[in-house]
Amino acid sequence: MQKTEFHIEQIIELIKEQEPDRLDLIAELEKSERKKWIRQPYIYFVSGEGPNQPGSEWQFDESIVLEHETEGTIVLDILKDGRIGGIEFLSQIRD
Repeated sequence: MQKTEFHIEQIIELIKEQEPDRLDLIAELEKSERKKWIRQPYIYFVSGEGPNQPGSEWQFDESIVLEHETEGTIVLDILKDGRIGGIEFLSQIRD
């Protein structure tokens, strides 16, 4: 049976292995209040309402793609202020 929880430490380990220069992302995740969650396609750390619109908290800058042995491709959405807006688990997306 597949575990239903995913822990932020797993993302931190992937960054250390695959994007070791991105200490900024590790620091962002370590200070996050959200340390674990039930598996789902997308986890929001910032409101996605009105993306890239004036006054919106969500001002997208870049995506970081990580590969996990059992979870597959994981995409981190990075905002212009350096925060992680959300984490997308591509294997969880159903057509």
